[in-house]
Amino acid sequence: MHTADLPAGFAPADSDALPLHLLERAHYDDWLQAQPESVRAWLSQQQFDAAAGSCALLPGERGVAGAVLGIGDPLDPYSYAHAPTALPIGDWRPAAPVHGDAARALQLGWGLGAYRFTRYKSGGRAPARLSVPALEAEARDVLAACVRVRDLVNTPTEDMGPEQLEAVAREIASAHGARFESIVGDALLEQGFPAIHAVGRASHRAPRLLKFEWHGGDAQAGPHLVLVGKGVCFDTGGLDIKPADGMRHMKKDMGGAAHALALAELVMARRLPLRLTVLVPAVENAIGPEAFRPGEVIATRKGVSVEIDNTDAEGRVVLCDALAHAGELSPDLVLDFATLTGAARIALGPDLPALFVNDDALAGDWLAAGERERDPLWRMPLWRPYLRYLTSNIADLANAGSRMAGAVTAALYLERFVPEGVPWAHLDVYAWNDSARAGRPAGGEALGLRAAYAMLRARCGG
Repeated sequence: MHTADLPAGFAPADSDALPLHLLERAHYDDWLQAQPESVRAWLSQQQFDAAAGSCALLPGERGVAGAVLGIGDPLDPYSYAHAPTALPIGDWRPAAPVHGDAARALQLGWGLGAYRFTRYKSGGRAPARLSVPALEAEARDVLAACVRVRDLVNTPTEDMGPEQLEAVAREIASAHGARFESIVGDALLEQGFPAIHAVGRASHRAPRLLKFEWHGGDAQAGPHLVLVGKGVCFDTGGLDIKPADGMRHMKKDMGGAAHALALAELVMARRLPLRLTVLVPAVENAIGPEAFRPGEVIATRKGVSVEIDNTDAEGRVVLCDALAHAGELSPDLVLDFATLTGAARIALGPDLPALFVNDDALAGDWLAAGERERDPLWRMPLWRPYLRYLTSNIADLANAGSRMAGAVTAALYLERFVPEGVPWAHLDVYAWNDSARAGRPAGGEALGLRAAYAMLRARCGG
């Protein structure tokens, strides 16, 4: 993966680094008893107890001699993410060796804590740097994937419309030798993607379906994975226009596409033994003379007619054509990512993506990977009796209806376009931090991504 744009939080191993003691609260007393009396008194006067997220500097004859960092779970990257801003500017090295999964968590957490989106605004305090011989290769690639999501989601729509998203997808595909194509504008109608066209036709920026295929990683005998990402580059709500506060951050409505592209990039960088196809319907849901209308009946690739109950339920409309195409490719597994419903946020809040899965083994694998990676998700039900809320009197299906169980009905709508017997998972993800916390700056965020990669790696025997 491209690492030139990784956060500037790392220093070479031979830098003049100060010692950093990484301590869980449960082990703090034992560590403290082994320190000189002056250190014990210094920390006692500060009432320092190595609580998670804490930091204390250690004095020396010529100033700061080191620091103690309170961490929680040593395998959680966010246990370390406060370090780059809590510590003074300079280089720091763990006072005791850190190995294995803890070392990867340290490096990833440090990088996430050092992240800044600087495309339009520079300056600010530089992060403290972690001195390491070299970033562990997988941790580096996972960090790059998380940064990719953050950067894409943070970029305003004038610089991240459908054509710019295509440029990013094309760059990722080219870097890994994948075959790329784009179906743009009226070609969507000619090639059988009428629902994508209907949502995007009102914008001055043509709608498109982005697609690339990769056969690397010894994948000739490997399973076929299809990744689908919702690429609504801005969502006004259409003619069912959003209020101002609901529209304010709708540059992030391509967060599903950002996750799919970053996961694809990570799969290819790590050369997992898979055949990979990526599908991203990229549109703007705009207002204009050509905007699709409430009550309109639109065609879909699968031949299912859809009555538009609400033009602000557009994500599922563009995804249904992409999922129908995914099913035509004889996939072994389909994963889709989408900033799909506010109902999922009401149910689970901003940190827990809602996972809908039609296969119990797949659900178990992804949830278990989330626990291992400290990248949690929560499974929600595909409660099929709620399909009654999508009943239309004039079409096969409505795109919305009742306010009841909004995240569930959205997932059920998508499931209608997945062939029976194909393992499929849908992640309804927020892709955003409303406010800043350690390692989680306000703005774009990757959620469920690390877990998805770990799940795929485990399924590939890695």
